[in-house]
Order: sequence, then structure tokens, then C-alpha cells
Amino acid sequence: MSSREEILASIRKNTQVRYDKPDIVDMKRLSYPDKLEQFCAISRAVGGTAIILGEGEDVNQVIRRTYPAATRIASVLPEVSCATFNPDNLDDPKELDGTEVAVIEGEIGVAENGAIWIPQRVKYKAIYFISESLVILLDRNKIVNTMFDAYCGLVGQEYQFGTFISGPSKTADIEQALVMGAHGAREVLVILK
Repeated sequence: MSSREEILASIRKNTQVRYDKPDIVDMKRLSYPDKLEQFCAISRAVGGTAIILGEGEDVNQVIRRTYPAATRIASVLPEVSCATFNPDNLDDPKELDGTEVAVIEGEIGVAENGAIWIPQRVKYKAIYFISESLVILLDRNKIVNTMFDAYCGLVGQEYQFGTFISGPSKTADIEQALVMGAHGAREVLVILK
């Protein structure tokens, strides 16, 4: 018997009361009166920006207005005409270095923490992390209350890679010096269409 198995056997032997696993499906969870408003507020709180696309407003106008000096804008999305290159046409992911803005599409937004589910729909997943700024297009009707709801929405889906992104990359050291963009985008703009 390995030491791990011995430890687990000892725990089981000395456990006095055992409890049934709770049924989390029927468990009361957070519910926001306005998921869209909550999502935008939390996005700001985690260092990102979330805007609701106005009537007749074009995604490309918003991107160009937000990043007027950007010359390397990557996107595989057909509606993003301001993109200067398609990252799927590159032969080597190293060619993504120097990408100023990457425009991608999110699938599910989470009101409780501002996270967005990003399934891999591009050739190189590095595009999600190597660009200086990340623009995520998200259908405003696909915002759910909690992470539990988001994971329920993923049941049965098949994907090669996926990640939740909430705001720009950030890290802090022991002296509490916050650094943005240490291991991902320095800025995240969510455009709710």
C-alpha cells in the first residue's frame, strides 16, 4: 500500500460522521436583476471595459476609435473588416508576436465575475494571450448569472481548447505591486452586441 493510500484509508477509518453529497442542481444560486449591468460593472472592477454596442453602431468603428494607432489587428471573424491580418493564415505562431489588437468572439459571459468562455476557434490559441489588447465580441443575450450556469451551458460541447477570460492579465508580487499584462493582454475590451 502506498503512503497516499494509507493516508486515505486512515481518514476513512477515523471519519465519525459521513454526509451525503449535496444536490447542487437544486441549490439556490445568485441571480442578478440586470445581468448585463452586473457584467459591465464587474468587467470594470477587474480592469477591463465592457460596452454595449449602440443601435446602428459598427464593431469596426468602435475598435478603430478605441485603438486608432494600431497597425497589427488580428481577427478571423468575417464582420471585423478593420483587421489587418488573419492569424489563421500564418505558418508559425511566432509570427503573432507584435500583435497589437486581437479581435475574438466569446460564447458565454458570466455576470458574477465578468468572465467570458472562449472556445478555441482559431489555428493558434496563442492569439488569446500574446496580443497587447484583446477585443472580445459577445452576444448580450448570452450572459448568465454564475459560473455554475456557464458550466451547465458547456455540457455536451466538444472543443479542443477553451478558457475563461476576465479582464486583462494581472499579477501582484509580495509587495502588492500590481502588474497588468504580465502573462496576457494588457487591456480587454468586451463589445456586447
